[in-house]
Amino acid sequence: MSKRKRVTGLVIWLCIVLALLVCGLLFGGTAVEKESIKEVMRDAVLHESNKISLFGIKDVNPALISAYTVTAVVLVIAACIRIFVIPKFRYVPGKFQLLLEQMVGYFDNLAKSNSPHRNGFLGAYVFAAGVYIFIGTLFELFGVQCVTTKGMPIALPAPLSDINAAISLGCLSYLVILSGGIAGNGLRGVGSTLKDFSLPISMSFRLFGALLSGLLVTELVYYYIQLSFILPVVVGILFTLLHALIQTYVLTMLTALFYGEVSEPHEKKKKIKNRH
Repeated sequence: MSKRKRVTGLVIWLCIVLALLVCGLLFGGTAVEKESIKEVMRDAVLHESNKISLFGIKDVNPALISAYTVTAVVLVIAACIRIFVIPKFRYVPGKFQLLLEQMVGYFDNLAKSNSPHRNGFLGAYVFAAGVYIFIGTLFELFGVQCVTTKGMPIALPAPLSDINAAISLGCLSYLVILSGGIAGNGLRGVGSTLKDFSLPISMSFRLFGALLSGLLVTELVYYYIQLSFILPVVVGILFTLLHALIQTYVLTMLTALFYGEVSEPHEKKKKIKNRH
């Protein structure tokens, strides 16, 4: 009976999906177009028209509101964990404690394996950056609504889908790498870090391009009513989860790799060469 119920339920769901797709194809054309698809795509990148008033002080990009919201959420969650959860840690961890330990352990091992000489601050930074990228990317799935200065509703995007936010995080990561070079080798570390002057640009645009591509694909899918049944759910969740995981891994790994390279003492390198 249980197998029959499962098969019946699956058939019902498939029928519903097919019915929605048929409705979209039969009764669709394009949606009521207040702006062309070109304008929609352009505004998703440049945010020229859909701006939000920041406490009546200045009109800003929606991604800035997203950044403030995500930062506040992360800080509140961190404070609650520190005050209410960590003091109750046990020798035999529960599920949530185990999850936290696995997260911290992953980023700590990432820092130690790539920068064995100086990794205390690096571990804390890659953990904070990874959590921010992951939560910030997933933020757009919640569809938090705001009203633009023109009175139109808009769903807040991921903070890093704005080029300004991506450049800021890329430059911050580069400064962390530079600090590792100074701490490990002084002026020599500055020179070795400045050799990779294109690093903050590549990190910034890699992060921006990956997150923006998901946003543009989702906007395109929602723009046409034929595609607006079922498919946006699959596309939105799939793209967002993939970008959250991949970009968290890529930026933290690159930061740890370059930090470890510039912070490695030059004297040890010379001794190794002499031995060979």
